Amino acid sequence: MTQQGVRWTADQVLALAPDAASRKAGSKLGAAGPWSEAGSSDEGTVWGLCKGSGSKPYQTVVDIAGAAGPAYKCSCPSRKFPCKHALGLLLLWAADDAAVPPGQPPGWAEEWAAGRRRRAEEKKAGDGSAPSGSADPEAARRRSERRAERVTAGAMELEQRLADLLRGGLASAEQSGYGLWEETAARMVDAQAQGLAGRVRELGAIPSTGAGWPVRLLEECALLHLLGQGWLRRERLPDGLAATVRSRMGLPTSADSPPLRDRWLVLAQYDTTDPRLTTRRIWLHGADSHRTVLLLSYGAAGRAPELALPVGLAVEAEVSAYPGAGQQRVALGEQFAPSAPAAIRPAGTTTSQAAARYGDALRDDPWLESVPVTLDRVVPAPDGDSWQLADADEDAALPLTPVARSRPGLWRLVALSGGAPVTVFGEYGHQGFTPLTAWPEGPGDAVALC
Repeated sequence: MTQQGVRWTADQVLALAPDAASRKAGSKLGAAGPWSEAGSSDEGTVWGLCKGSGSKPYQTVVDIAGAAGPAYKCSCPSRKFPCKHALGLLLLWAADDAAVPPGQPPGWAEEWAAGRRRRAEEKKAGDGSAPSGSADPEAARRRSERRAERVTAGAMELEQRLADLLRGGLASAEQSGYGLWEETAARMVDAQAQGLAGRVRELGAIPSTGAGWPVRLLEECALLHLLGQGWLRRERLPDGLAATVRSRMGLPTSADSPPLRDRWLVLAQYDTTDPRLTTRRIWLHGADSHRTVLLLSYGAAGRAPELALPVGLAVEAEVSAYPGAGQQRVALGEQFAPSAPAAIRPAGTTTSQAAARYGDALRDDPWLESVPVTLDRVVPAPDGDSWQLADADEDAALPLTPVARSRPGLWRLVALSGGAPVTVFGEYGHQGFTPLTAWPEGPGDAVALC
């Protein structure tokens, strides 16, 4: 099928927006009014000129067939990717009307698209010819040993800090404030234990967060202690668990498993941000393997990551898993066909089976926050001041997380259900269930909730 026959939905386009403001602004540009000389090609290039505030229109071009998702180029000064003009152009294209007819790209659009294709081919050729392993294995081994020594020193220091906290009583954590833990986190960064640093920062934010904070603080202290002890005794652990400990400590790893080729449905995509980094999580489901896997992509603070795969599309590609027991993270490999809409749905499970699945996963990774789960035939229902997903066929339910209750996606889910059962994909963990995507009972497209 050519790219002319593949049209996305408006929801799939808007799922690419870096923030709510971009979604709103892009929606206003999704009509033919501000656009001229728009068109699309069989190779997956969409282009157009958008009238702006200046005398010259903005030149906007999108490659919808990129291996890592769509790519964008616009002459506007925005630093957002995609900008509102790219979103508007894609919305216009998705409407499948005469405003974006098939044709030959103008020179400025063809030059950019050809450059992307050339760089992709060069990268592929370079990856095939690159030697495996380090040019100096002995030097690499020494670097690894030095880092392990620093991480060990950081783990031992953290163990002492935790012992001091428990010896002085948890109330002292509230009195000492966040500064002490930020200092400890900085020392873990110096020790090249980024994973420990992140968990220490989370621990420092727990005191005075409402009723029951001492219990939550003690639980986090226990998990930190378990992680530190796991590192110090890593030589005695099974290989899979040892790899999980290294990953949780923040040591770099690479996806080294044999590639798995499948037609991967994009189940969900959402971003989390902190002052240093934007992290994009993309969940995929294999049509043949029935595996649910996770892609992670990163962008500097304030910038969206480059990898973008709209919900509801499917891409035929290879993925390689990262080491670690029970880990879902993979790296995206070669893509064999452009992404296209698909009617694939993952098989659902019950709410009680979802809870059991999370319990089983904790045996392999005690620090796991949540697991991916597709719930079949559930109904969103109020539960006092909160919400839950009630199983339509048994007397059981899963509470929604505080994050899910605060998102507009909750009301989209309620409207989609209308009191009837729906299929919902999301993440389930100790804080509850976070819905990410839903399907109506019977035929219907996926609805992104995040």
